[in-house]
Parts: sequence; C-alpha cells; structure tokens
Amino acid sequence: MKTLPIEELRELLAAVSRHGNWHLLEIETDLQQTTFLLNEAIEKLSNSFMNVYAQLTEQQDVVKSLAESGNLHTDLVQQLQVFQDNIGQEVNKVVTGMQFQDMTNQLLQRTINRVNGLKVLLEELSSHQFPMAAENEHEEIRHFIMQLNQNFDQGSAHLTGNLRKSVNQQDLATGDIDLF
Repeated sequence: MKTLPIEELRELLAAVSRHGNWHLLEIETDLQQTTFLLNEAIEKLSNSFMNVYAQLTEQQDVVKSLAESGNLHTDLVQQLQVFQDNIGQEVNKVVTGMQFQDMTNQLLQRTINRVNGLKVLLEELSSHQFPMAAENEHEEIRHFIMQLNQNFDQGSAHLTGNLRKSVNQQDLATGDIDLF
C-alpha cells in the first residue's frame, strides 16, 4: 500500500485552505457590495417617495386654497382629498416595505460573519504544524485529521452560537418585525 508523506499532506491541505479562502474572500466582497448597493437604492427610493408625498401635500394646499376662494367646487375638493389620502397610504406602504432594509442588512452581515468564521477554520488546514514520526505516519495522519475535524466542529459550534437565527427590526419606529 502506498502512503502519503505527511509533508505532502500538509501541502495539499494548505492548497485546499488557500483555494477556499480565495473563494470566501470573493463571496465576502460580493456581499459587501450587495449591502452597499442595497443601502444606496433604499435611501434614494425613500427620498424620492418622501418628495412625492411632499409635492402632493403642497398640491392639496393649493387645491384647498382654490376651493376656499370659491374657484373649485366642493365635490371636486372632496374627491381630490380622497386621492391624496389614497396616495399617502400607498407611499407609506412603500416606505414601510423599504424598512426591511434593516433586516436584510442583518442577514447580509450574518452571512459575512459566517464567511469570516469559515476563513478562520480553513486557516487550520494550512497552519497545523505539529511534528509526526515517520514510523507512525498512518496513526499520526489519522490523529491530525481527527484534530482538524474537532477544531472545525468547535469553530462551527462557536460561529453558529454567536449568530442569531432570526433578524428583527432595529432602526425603525413603525413597530417590531421578526423575520424567521
């Protein structure tokens, strides 16, 4: 039976670690860019909807002024008020919907934390450097891999324990919302 020398095993594990870390770095970068784009889009949408609502309010003030001066029939004023109220409700629904940004950011941050935790665990593959005797190479390799697995298990349990399973609304005054 052909055996794998311990130094070659270490080199292979280090290569797996480097490859995994590279992919995790790319994932982390994509997640951070997604977070940035989401924040920018929500901010612009929120500002636009608030500006629309402000313009509608100003328009309604002009309509009221026309109605009070007798230049506009009362039925039309009431109909315009209904339209304004409906538009205001719809704008509020959109703004409330966009408030899920906070919870989405929590999910993205949690994912980034998991990626960082996995990078630390993968580092174990390349940094384990305890000596191994050639005469007991098989047993030493088995012990080495068992130790790596145990370290992964401990790191995974620590990582999972530190990350909340649900996200909730933290920055908004419209009430509490839990997701998951």
